[in-house]
Amino acid sequence: MTGQRGSRSGTGGSGGRMLTERVRTARQRTASSTRWLQRQLNDPYVAEARRQGYRSRAAFKLMQLDDRFHILRPGSRVVDLGAAPGGWTQVAVQRVKALDPRGGRVVGIDILPWEAVPGAQALTHDFLDEAAPQLLKDALGGPADVVLSDMAAPTTGHPATDHLRIVHLCEVALDFALQVLAPGGSFVAKVFKGGTERQLLDLLKKRFASVRHAKPPASRAESAETYVVAMGFRDQPDRAD
Repeated sequence: MTGQRGSRSGTGGSGGRMLTERVRTARQRTASSTRWLQRQLNDPYVAEARRQGYRSRAAFKLMQLDDRFHILRPGSRVVDLGAAPGGWTQVAVQRVKALDPRGGRVVGIDILPWEAVPGAQALTHDFLDEAAPQLLKDALGGPADVVLSDMAAPTTGHPATDHLRIVHLCEVALDFALQVLAPGGSFVAKVFKGGTERQLLDLLKKRFASVRHAKPPASRAESAETYVVAMGFRDQPDRAD
C-alpha cells in the first residue's frame, strides 16, 4: 500500500536534464519488471526521495497536496492508513511538528511490517481487521484532525474491478474517519480515475464543507490514481443536502 525535512517545492535539484539510464534485460527478468526498474532509475522523485531521506517517492504527493490544501498544521493529530514504508508518515511528522514537545501526534498503520518513523507510532496490523480501529484510537489518544489513506489493493489489470477495490478501501477509511475526526477535520484518500462513486461522494459532501479531487504532480501521468480531499468535517450530517 503504500516517504528528513524536504523541500515543499517538489523535486528540487539543479534543474538540469537527467541522463537517461537504460536497464538491460537480464535472463531471469521479465520485460515488465525491466520497464519498472528503468522507470524507477529515471524518476526524478525517486532520486530526490533518496537524496532527502524519504522512504518513498510518495512523500512528494502528500507534500504537494498539503501545499495546495494546507491540511497538516502544527499540533494536529494525524492517522496514516496504509502507511508502509513510511513516506507519508515522515511528511506528517514534519508538518505537524510531532517531534516538538507541544507538537502534533502521528499514528500510522499497515498490514506490512515497517520500520518506525521517529516522532510517530507505527502499527503493523490489517486495517480491515475489526480490531484495527480501536488500536488506532488508543494510540491516537483523542480525536483526529486528519485521516490520510494511501491504501491500494493489488491491481488485477481489469479497470472495473480495480476501481471497485479502491472505492471499497476508500469507504472503509471514510467510515473510520467519521468515527474519529474532530469538527473541522480533513480526510484524504486515494481513488482511481473515474473519481469516487456517487453514493460515496454524496456522503462526503454531507459530512464535509469542501470536497475536491486532485492529482499531485508527483503522481505519474500514466497512473490512474488521484486523491479525494475533504475538508471541514461536520460532526453532524448537513440536513440541507
